[in-house]
Amino acid sequence: MSLLRLVGRPLLASMFVAGGMSSVRSPKDVTPLAEPVVNPIRERVPVLPERTEQVVRLSGGVQVAAGVLLGLGRMPRLSALALAATLVPTTLAGHRYWDAEDDSTRAQQRIHFLKNLSMLGGLLIAADDTGGAPSMLWRSRHTARGLQRNAGLVRRTVRATAGPAAAVGGIKARLPH
Repeated sequence: MSLLRLVGRPLLASMFVAGGMSSVRSPKDVTPLAEPVVNPIRERVPVLPERTEQVVRLSGGVQVAAGVLLGLGRMPRLSALALAATLVPTTLAGHRYWDAEDDSTRAQQRIHFLKNLSMLGGLLIAADDTGGAPSMLWRSRHTARGLQRNAGLVRRTVRATAGPAAAVGGIKARLPH
């Protein structure tokens, strides 16, 4: 693993572990902000809990677990995708700068909104990062091409040897025993 990955993943994950712990410990602090975002999501994803407080706690738990895994470099691509999935509703719920009434609050919320967009970009890059190793999709395609090449080689070999083998077999059949 490169030094940049070794240092960068825990740095990226730290914000999610800290924020997730806060959501797990005291979800009531953000439940009023989350309500307008959670309700439309709950309509599309019926497996989510009924109470917004539980959804906030669940999201926080996902952030803690995925953040720790990303920081440790375990399943980093899946962890980054999970964090990205929780970051979008968190950003839309927590940093609605367009609804802020005074200019200083609007400016501060816009900064946080853009910071979260930057973190989302980092997570998407981390989700695409194979760490120098080929992805599963590439490996499966590469293996399939190799199998096709080998099958073609076997087919050509059988064709090339079938004629002479048949001729030898015919000659042997005519010889006295």
